Amino acid sequence: MNKNKKEKYYKELSEQIKALVSIKDPIHTNLGNISAAIKYKFNWFWVGFYKVEKQELILHAFQGPTACTRIGWKKGVCGKSWHEKKPIIVNDVSLFEGHIACNTASKSEIVFPIIDKDGNVKFILDIDHSEINAFSKNDIIWMHPIIETISTLI
Repeated sequence: MNKNKKEKYYKELSEQIKALVSIKDPIHTNLGNISAAIKYKFNWFWVGFYKVEKQELILHAFQGPTACTRIGWKKGVCGKSWHEKKPIIVNDVSLFEGHIACNTASKSEIVFPIIDKDGNVKFILDIDHSEINAFSKNDIIWMHPIIETISTLI
């Protein structure tokens, strides 16, 4: 997908997500709708959330094939994003030391921490693609309004 089209999709997605979510709804309802909207807008392989619980990430709302249910502190791409409190792009998951292979069809990944107003990571948004080099720094920039919307829900 070319850069202009992808940016347009992100803008449309951001507006769609703002219209979908409500602080009156349970968090799992909102995150379920958000993961579905993201996955189907781009036809990505897997989109989901992990919830921080004590020293683990626990699988929460997601769209796609079955996934790992628990990820430890600092483990894999999600655990690293949790620890560093920043988005991470992995262009080729086979080259990421410590990658947790929940599904061998996943080839690249982008991960976002969802941080509350006190600076604590509450969720990790994990997006997998079935192709290598599927994500760029532009994806981080374009996802920013969506991440902000999600952060208002926690």
